[in-house]
Amino acid sequence: MEGVFHNRYMSSRPDEGGPGIVLLGCPLDVTSSFRGGSKFGPESLRRASWTLETYSPYLDLDLDEMALFDAGDLELPQGNLPASLDRIEASAAKMIAPGRKPLFLGGEHLVTYPLLKAVKRFFPLFQLVHFDAHCDLRDEYEGEKLSHATVMKRVRELGVSRMYQVGIRSGTRQEFAELSPAHSPAALAEGLDRDIPVYVSFDIDVLDPSVMPGVTTPEPGGLTFREVMDYLCVLKGMEIIGADLVELAPDYDTTFVSSVCAAKVAREIVMLLHSGIK
Repeated sequence: MEGVFHNRYMSSRPDEGGPGIVLLGCPLDVTSSFRGGSKFGPESLRRASWTLETYSPYLDLDLDEMALFDAGDLELPQGNLPASLDRIEASAAKMIAPGRKPLFLGGEHLVTYPLLKAVKRFFPLFQLVHFDAHCDLRDEYEGEKLSHATVMKRVRELGVSRMYQVGIRSGTRQEFAELSPAHSPAALAEGLDRDIPVYVSFDIDVLDPSVMPGVTTPEPGGLTFREVMDYLCVLKGMEIIGADLVELAPDYDTTFVSSVCAAKVAREIVMLLHSGIK
C-alpha cells in the first residue's frame, strides 16, 4: 500500500485512456538558474496528497465523485533539452482528446511551452491564466531563448488569445512594461471571456515563501493560500482545457508543508477541470 501512496495522486486510478481528468508528471529540470530540484516535485506532490481530504470546501466538490486518473511521470533525457521538450509536447498531444482534461505536474516552468504547443493544435483560440511570482517574459536568459525565465515570452509567440498574469512581483522594467496583470479576482472575472476556453499555468512560487519555501526561486511578497483560492474560484464552471502546476522543489522544505500545499492546489485545479466539463 505504501508504494501506491507514493506513485499516484489520492483518489485516482491508473490511466487507461478513457474520459476524465488525467495527471501526468513532467519532471523537467534543466534550465533552473538559481537552484534545481523541481524534477522531484511530481512524486512529492503525489505523496503529500494522501494527507488531504478528497472534499474541497472552497469549491464544494469531491474527488471521489469524479473520474480521476494518474498516468505517472514521463521519462525525460534530463541532459537533452530539445528531446525532452519534444517528448513533453508529443505526450501532451495524446492526452488532449474529447472528454479528457489534463493536469501536468512539473518540473520547471519551461514545460508550459511544449504543453501549449500541443494545446494549440486542438484549441487555436484560448485564454491563459498565469500564476507566478516572476514575469517570465525575457526574450533570452543567460544566452538561452528556451528557459524558465523566457517561457511566457515564447508562449505569447504561439498566439495565445488573451493572457492574465496573477501575483507577479519580480522582473525587469521591460518585462513589467509587457505584463498583462490581473490585480484582483474581480479584475480577472471582468477580463475573462466566459465563452472562450481557458488554460491555467500555476507556478507554485506565486505563494509567499513564508508558506511555500520549497521552490527553486523564492520571492517575498507573495499571495496567501486564501488569496489564491479567491482567484481560482473565479474560474469555476469555465471550460478549462488543461492546466499545469510547476516549480515545486520539495528538498528545500524539510517540513513537507510545501508539498502538502502544492497537492492542495492541485486538488482545487482538478476540481476546476471537472466543473468545466460540459
